[in-house]
Amino acid sequence: MADMKGKTLFISGGTRGIGKAIVYAFAKEGCNVAFTYASSADTATQIIADIESTYGVKCRAYKLDILEPTTYKDVYKEFDEDFDRLDYFISNAIISGRAVVGGFGPFMRLKPRGLNNIYTATVDAFVVGAQEAAKRMEKVGGGSIISMSSTGNLVYTPNYAGHGTNKAAVEAMVRYAAAELGEKNIRVNAVSGGPIDTDALKAFPNYEEVKAEVVRRSPLSRMGVPEDLTGACKFLCSNDSSWLTGQTIVVDGGTTFQ
Repeated sequence: MADMKGKTLFISGGTRGIGKAIVYAFAKEGCNVAFTYASSADTATQIIADIESTYGVKCRAYKLDILEPTTYKDVYKEFDEDFDRLDYFISNAIISGRAVVGGFGPFMRLKPRGLNNIYTATVDAFVVGAQEAAKRMEKVGGGSIISMSSTGNLVYTPNYAGHGTNKAAVEAMVRYAAAELGEKNIRVNAVSGGPIDTDALKAFPNYEEVKAEVVRRSPLSRMGVPEDLTGACKFLCSNDSSWLTGQTIVVDGGTTFQ
């Protein structure tokens, strides 16, 4: 996809899993890349050095607390010092650990605090990140915005009610954003994957059970990996999808049909 050369991607959560795979996939296409990290500064530094030496593009990373979405504005100020344009924004970062206590579990154990934290990191963060991105994309004549989602809002997944409902919410927000940003030549879509074999999934208490079920359901008889989602993201950011907006592309190995 040669049309990405010299352009810039900004993605939240780029040090591992799906985000890291996307960073490398876009850099390979000649795209400059910027990403956020929560705490792994050393990992971010290593990725920057590897990306720049391997692909010859510019790469930068910024610390972001996804539970404080308004701080995106400060991160974008740092971004503006390093890059003179923004063409693609992907909202990918998620939360885990103590922050999701009360949001990750069976329905009868759900608590407002955990659910609200997931909403903040999923929907609020997408809104603020996309708003700031749109301001910069407008200056270069348009761009593409993507929210990562998951099929947990389509297919029942144990303990996933908090995440699943918020993925459904962010997909709705994507459609509203697409309807209002189209006049600026900014397209907004979602990529719904999964389940994908990442560290986040491995944190599930029933990981082995989930993996076995995914393999059983998929006509391709395997679990998805982060690299399986990069193609859809590159497509949505390329000229090949210039008339595609307000949609969710499901990349799930056929599991939602089984």
